[in-house]
Amino acid sequence: MKKITSFTIDHNRLSRGVFLSRRDTTPYGDIITTFDVRMTEPNRQTPLSGAAIQAMEHLAATFLRNHPVWGERIIYWGPMGCLTGNYLIVSGDYSSEDMLPLLRETFGFIASFSGDIPGATPRDCGNYSFMDLDGARRAASDYLEILQNPAECNLVYPD
Repeated sequence: MKKITSFTIDHNRLSRGVFLSRRDTTPYGDIITTFDVRMTEPNRQTPLSGAAIQAMEHLAATFLRNHPVWGERIIYWGPMGCLTGNYLIVSGDYSSEDMLPLLRETFGFIASFSGDIPGATPRDCGNYSFMDLDGARRAASDYLEILQNPAECNLVYPD
């Protein structure tokens, strides 16, 4: 089998950041852009805990889908299986730089969130008790440091 593109990125050199992962065109001509929202350095830093990334998923997905400007363009937000970050899929043709203001807002929301996590009830979620709000807030706050003043290595995959 042919290796998929995301498995050809040198994860040993990948920094934290926002990376344009792929740009696809649907049969109807719509452009769909996938971003790698990499929160920890793969194979070098501790990945996020499952409970923290679960809380983050609920918060980010709710925030993004309700965003007054971006809400209708959000297709998907969800965790990477390796727990080093998340995927953001949007309708439209965008760059990593285009996503910075939205992601700053999103991670600012998560970092300062208090209260009940949206959808964290037995009726709404298949594993509602698997949430670590404090861990999600800490991870969001740490990641905001990268989003505030990213270098090229935080926006472009390594060669």
